[in-house]
Amino acid sequence: MKNVKNSLLAVTLGGIAAVAATQASTADEKPPPGAMALSAIVTKLEQQGYTPVVEVSLDNGRWEVEAYKEGKKWDLEVDPNSGEILEIKEDTD
Repeated sequence: MKNVKNSLLAVTLGGIAAVAATQASTADEKPPPGAMALSAIVTKLEQQGYTPVVEVSLDNGRWEVEAYKEGKKWDLEVDPNSGEILEIKEDTD
């Protein structure tokens, strides 16, 4: 059971790193000074039930996150310094 948990953790962290690397390489914008690590933001969202996180980008100094919760897809705007959700909209696309 411990190996399964470790494997799931490794896959999750690997996915976060892949999302972060993809977004960092395509975005011209950088997080503001004092911003939390993207992995900490994603972990905080997952703890609130937003899983899986499927896309993350930085726009106008805020993280824009697409994630699922309770079977619905949500668009979230997240403060990069506090990790607080500033805006939530259901993604109907």
